[in-house]
Amino acid sequence: MEEEIVPSIPFNETYRRRTKEAALRVIRLFQQLPRTGESSTLGKQLLRSATSVAANFRAACRGRSGAEWYAKLCICVEEADETLFWLELLGDAGITPVARLADLQQEYREILAVLATARKKARK
Repeated sequence: MEEEIVPSIPFNETYRRRTKEAALRVIRLFQQLPRTGESSTLGKQLLRSATSVAANFRAACRGRSGAEWYAKLCICVEEADETLFWLELLGDAGITPVARLADLQQEYREILAVLATARKKARK
């Protein structure tokens, strides 16, 4: 019965790749941030949360049970939302132009929406 809540292999592979690519985009953004204390602090938080989404989704795909997959997925949802927060803060603080962040924010909104829906369906 637990196997029913773990999404299909194509879904897992697609989102393993997508979350990793999004994390790589965040790494490139971090590398281009100004060298100031506040941008360093916000940038490191962003880097940590974005890479956590990718790492935890990868771990979820290797989960030994449906419960383990669900637990890791919950972490992914929280970290994706946190990533959006740090992206918003970088823009709102004037550290990075909001327009430059728009595509990355949209990517994390979509990742968050899909993973939150998967989590919701898994709970049923």
